[in-house]
Amino acid sequence: MKREEQPEQEPVLMAQAMQQAQAEGKCCPFCGAINAPEAMFCAQCGQPISKTTCPHCGAEMDPDADFCEVCHRYIKKDVCSFCGAHLTGNEAYCPECGSPRGGMVCPTCHTLNEFAFCKKCGTALTEEARQMMKEMQKSPDYQELLEIVQDYSRLENALPYNSERDVVREQMNIKLRERVLTLLAKDEGVENPVIPKVESKRMTKEELEEQKKIKIKMLSSILDKLAVSPMTSPVKARNYAMASKPVGVRLAWVCNYKHAMHSSPCGCAKPHMGGKWVVLGKNSTEEIKDDK
Repeated sequence: MKREEQPEQEPVLMAQAMQQAQAEGKCCPFCGAINAPEAMFCAQCGQPISKTTCPHCGAEMDPDADFCEVCHRYIKKDVCSFCGAHLTGNEAYCPECGSPRGGMVCPTCHTLNEFAFCKKCGTALTEEARQMMKEMQKSPDYQELLEIVQDYSRLENALPYNSERDVVREQMNIKLRERVLTLLAKDEGVENPVIPKVESKRMTKEELEEQKKIKIKMLSSILDKLAVSPMTSPVKARNYAMASKPVGVRLAWVCNYKHAMHSSPCGCAKPHMGGKWVVLGKNSTEEIKDDK
């Protein structure tokens, strides 16, 4: 009579079966599904399971990346980098948005760009990009974001009290102002002039830093709401992120691809995996991945 296999042999048999399956096909590191040896993407979960190389510098890349982070060049010949429209590969200009295949010079800072927004100054370079910014400006979250950015910018440029002498001098200036205005009003025949009080907005360094922390927390909360969710098109994701970037505060783009910190999504190979803007502040030492 044939002896039954012992339970402790089952893990060994399963491992052997997995090894055989992997030899015959390609195992997805994300879901474990076995794919054909030549597969670039997993048939089960859609994740990339093979690598390709940059046509410009030969660096290894994921097959769904459209930008090389090594040589900083756009690599998709069949997709317009400005609008995401399909190309045959031979057009000098995109038939959808009319953008030149060789890139576009920013009229503001004169930087050559391969995307719809200037990677250096954020200027919208195409009509679609300008329309995206107009639509974004109608968003209540974006309007609130701009108001907080203005408040934060004022705090960044505010001059704090450096000593008790500064406080005394400020009070003396306020009293001097009231006295001068009172004398001028009496010269004009006003017996009991009412001089509007002026409240000083200056703060100590500690108070100023605390106010800035509060504003940064508020900014971060709204930037989280405007974060880019995973989508299919890297171009659309990149354009949305750039359209949602406010001016007046130092930001960095943190991608979901490598969780790297970029100066903008224009330097990210896979912005369609999602990401968000984070506040750095004027004197931040946070490391930004160089994508010049």
